[in-house]
Amino acid sequence: MKDLSQIMRQAQAMQAKINEAQKKLEAMEVEGTAGGGLVKVRLSGKTALLGLSIDASLLKPEEAEIVEDLIKAAHDDARRKLEDAQAEEMKGLSGGLGILPGFKMPF
Repeated sequence: MKDLSQIMRQAQAMQAKINEAQKKLEAMEVEGTAGGGLVKVRLSGKTALLGLSIDASLLKPEEAEIVEDLIKAAHDDARRKLEDAQAEEMKGLSGGLGILPGFKMPF
């Protein structure tokens, strides 16, 4: 059995790594696109919508439904990219800990 003080040091080091990773994940920004780049959505690491760009060629009343669908698709694209980036960031942190794939940190 390991020395209790050694286990406590390891736990503190792990907590510091988790805090650092959390800050890094929250600071992330990703961009999702749809319609060949005609619609772009920017999300923060906390999935807040930071920006939306719609090409002027889509701003016609008869194109409203298409624009709505493209916004949804761009948002989904950005969210997937964010989840992938966060999973990649956490992969290094969880190495050797036996954390289950798909486990999400509480943030």
